[in-house]
Amino acid sequence: MKKREKLLLFLKDKKILILGFGSEGQAAYTYLRQNFPQKIIGVADRLTTKKFGEKQQNILKSDKQLKIHLGRKYLGDLNKYDLIIKSPGVPSHLPQIKTFIKRGGKITSQTELLLEYCPGEIVGVTGTKGKTTTASLIYEILRTKFRDVRLVGNIGHTSLSFVNRARKNTIFVFEFSSHQLVSLKVSPHVAVFLNIFPEHLDYYSNFRKYLRAKENITLHQKTNDYFIYNRAFPDIRRIASKTRANNIPFSLEARKGSICFIKDNYLLYRKERIIKTTEVPLLGRFNLQNVMPAVIVAKLYHIPNREIVKTIGNFHPVKHRLEKVGTFNEIIFYNDSIATIPQATIAALEALGNQVETLILGGYERHLNYHQLATKILETKLKNLILFPTTGKEIWRNIKLEIGDRKSNLPNHLFTKEMEKAVVWAYRYTSPGKICLLSPAAASFNLFRDYQERGNLFKKYVKKIGQASSDNRQP
Repeated sequence: MKKREKLLLFLKDKKILILGFGSEGQAAYTYLRQNFPQKIIGVADRLTTKKFGEKQQNILKSDKQLKIHLGRKYLGDLNKYDLIIKSPGVPSHLPQIKTFIKRGGKITSQTELLLEYCPGEIVGVTGTKGKTTTASLIYEILRTKFRDVRLVGNIGHTSLSFVNRARKNTIFVFEFSSHQLVSLKVSPHVAVFLNIFPEHLDYYSNFRKYLRAKENITLHQKTNDYFIYNRAFPDIRRIASKTRANNIPFSLEARKGSICFIKDNYLLYRKERIIKTTEVPLLGRFNLQNVMPAVIVAKLYHIPNREIVKTIGNFHPVKHRLEKVGTFNEIIFYNDSIATIPQATIAALEALGNQVETLILGGYERHLNYHQLATKILETKLKNLILFPTTGKEIWRNIKLEIGDRKSNLPNHLFTKEMEKAVVWAYRYTSPGKICLLSPAAASFNLFRDYQERGNLFKKYVKKIGQASSDNRQP
């Protein structure tokens, strides 16, 4: 029996609840409805109908075979189901979910169903930062040799949308968030672990639980699988010491045991020169750590060096990651909205150097430590800071603590919650030839829908205000 037929058999007689009706929940609904047109399906979400988009509202209103559980008591009827397909953003530690499991109910996810039942091989990528860049680059390199490569997960299409069309020779490149990994009991054939920093501490009660979720990318691998990891991180090295997979470590320097590293301005794989670092179009030394695992995956799949070099050379940065918006009124603007932790903003400042004069940062409070970032801001001698709530105040407090009595060296600053005001102020105070950088070091949820909306608004106002200023100077 084919794997996808086993999945249908597994789902056929289950009383199924889709928990969370965002993009993942909608994809689960579409898959179930396509394969079981008459099946009674439950949908539960903390939002009420009117807070969903038009597409979701149409589904909820038109499908008479749906049992709907919305709003404050959305978890009240879990005992009526025996299988829950949970979206990644719904916490697993909720008391009602724990009770459901104790009573013998099963929790699964699109991610787990894909790994367990889908034909083909899966290359999984995780880490706190760089996942999107690495997964996208792996996808582009593999496409030079293989016809059926799919980019899925946290970056691409949702998992179940491909199950019916997948074949044994399909390769899935899957970007895994910690939320998608947290309860997995299956791991991918090739697992990539880029880095680990404190993150999502509003979701996980401590860093160790966040790390434990990430560990699932290799925890269930077998002896014929591969674990590609950055050996610069002690926590990841400890995880590597426990895996049954074949370990392939990489590092920026030629550390003992590293299979891929940088030496004499070349990226080397098993001492073979692959590409000059100057031929990598991505800004910043940190991005080399995103390129190295892509090279390792390419070598595992026997991609010729010429194709690896060509693909890397033609690769464009992902949107919202050190994305150059353009030069307007002689000011250079960069959008790095995807930088949601201090380490990512520090890396952006290192990549762009002392050309950065104005930095826009701050956002949703997730209890991160901003001391290192404050030190970097002062070392970089930034002249202007624009600070969004809530973490903007915490970042400013760290800067003042770091600077002590040298008040004259404090950067010029503005507290605001409006992107338009931030950009207007940036135009006013940034010198010609210098950079204004949006790199928030925080999530966006208190002011914006997500980092994409934040970055898109930044680009919108940069262009709009820049064009208006240019028009006003026309004779």
